[in-house]
Amino acid sequence: MKGVILAGGSGTRLHPLTKITNKHLLPLYDKPVIFHAVEKLVNAGIDRIMIVLSPQYLDDFVSVLGSGQDFKSKNTGHQIQIVYGIQNEPRGVAEGLWLAKDFVGTESMVLHLGDNIIEDDISEDIASFKTGAKIFLKEVSDPERFGVATINEKKQVVEIIEKPKNPKTNLAVVGIYIYDNSVFKKMEGQPKSDRGEYEITWVNNRYIEEDELKSKNIQGAWFDVGNFDSLLNASNYMKEKSILKNKQATS
Repeated sequence: MKGVILAGGSGTRLHPLTKITNKHLLPLYDKPVIFHAVEKLVNAGIDRIMIVLSPQYLDDFVSVLGSGQDFKSKNTGHQIQIVYGIQNEPRGVAEGLWLAKDFVGTESMVLHLGDNIIEDDISEDIASFKTGAKIFLKEVSDPERFGVATINEKKQVVEIIEKPKNPKTNLAVVGIYIYDNSVFKKMEGQPKSDRGEYEITWVNNRYIEEDELKSKNIQGAWFDVGNFDSLLNASNYMKEKSILKNKQATS
């Protein structure tokens, strides 16, 4: 299984900081935001990762991450492999995924939005994955900011609506997804949304229509660090976790 991390976009909600560099390279307590996504995949057993980004930031990412020399494979103990894909214009999550088609090849894959910080361990979800798609859900107080899932009495997802004005539930779709290789076939002919983007929600709804999508509610913390408040909250959370871990290690 391969990993794809999306790190494109201009990060306008984090100006003027993002006039200096990409938002995924900003510090989140003691490490860049992008490190959290890479570590999440590496700790789950993924050792071949493509990072999809805007061309003007390629040198910055290579300077920080290189080819993956600072990360060791959970499976072999050797250096992981990081490669880069270029998204010239930010036209949606699904387009970023499509750009990784040749990299993914015939394998299954994990798609991770680089500005999402997810506390839960997904190792077992990846290890047990066979076919179809798997998404992760989290109850939130502001679901209108996200893709929102509607579930039936069997706890199955029956519909996902992107940023609804009047959400039917408070179940937000978290920015990490597991797909089999049929995802690229399902994406063929995908239209742009009213926002002018290729939405990952459209792709997930194709899996729902074919009864091939599973979901899991996450229990730990989740941050979408696309604005100043969420970046600060995530940094403070990671600081508290680090302090607690150090206290436990010395007690």
